[in-house]
Amino acid sequence: MSSQEPLGTEIEAFLAQLSRTASPATLDAYRRDLAGLLDFMDERGVASWHQLDAGLLRRFLGGERARGLGPRSLARRRSACSKLADHLLAKGLLEHNPVALVRNPRQPRHLPRPVDVDRLASFLDTPHDGSPLSVRDQAMLELFYSSGLRLAELAGLNLVDLHGERVRVLGKGGKPRQVPVGSRARQALEAWLQLRMNMAAAGEQAMFISNRGTRLGHRAIQQRLALIARRRGLDEHLHPHRLRHSFASHLLESSQDLRAVQELLGHANLSTTQVYTHLDWQHLAASYDAAHPRARRRRSDETPT
Repeated sequence: MSSQEPLGTEIEAFLAQLSRTASPATLDAYRRDLAGLLDFMDERGVASWHQLDAGLLRRFLGGERARGLGPRSLARRRSACSKLADHLLAKGLLEHNPVALVRNPRQPRHLPRPVDVDRLASFLDTPHDGSPLSVRDQAMLELFYSSGLRLAELAGLNLVDLHGERVRVLGKGGKPRQVPVGSRARQALEAWLQLRMNMAAAGEQAMFISNRGTRLGHRAIQQRLALIARRRGLDEHLHPHRLRHSFASHLLESSQDLRAVQELLGHANLSTTQVYTHLDWQHLAASYDAAHPRARRRRSDETPT
């Protein structure tokens, strides 16, 4: 008998537990990752989770790398295996988490280049045709740049999340945060919400909807941004993460307040913000020298030589 059924039962139990906190996109990705692990184990006649060890996982991830998977995808597969192993450990099906013995693939730094601030301002100020979808798209553009939202955060917004000059978003792991909404974004949102009333399907709570009246999906948002960039003559690829990166970079350049940018982006760790905004050591050293009361000795404290 194939080992798929008994092994797959625990995977489904793990995914059901994960669905309480993870986003649908994360859940789908983990399901695909663990389906690959399940096939790998079945092909080798591994019928029990007790047989899952570091050697087996290394061979699985090595095979995935040989198939052409990049470091980011491999790291996600490793993460899926690790979280599953924690679940199996809690169920008494493993004695330890073997993933801890498997090295995480090194991640390349692929940071999007921010759009020049003047170029982006000119792009956003370009007039549109005034159609309902163009008004909606302008509101999305302004909100992405105004508040530094992730794609999933903007797509998941509901009408009740907008509170005047701020908006409530659900970040990674379902963690909520409040972010300010700039005046230009508020104007664009007001114009869109007036039109949205006559377009939305009955009971639809999504802030951004399609011409069918239902919530606008991730892929549709990405396609609209790319289309607008072409129509407005922006000879650069535009996507939501690039607007978020531009927001962070431009804000940091003007404020030099790393902690504030960290909070606005919803980063759990300051190191993430440092990488995200291209912060280098020279900037950190200059900020330290300027702000810390004991960063530099005063002349009167210096000992003559």
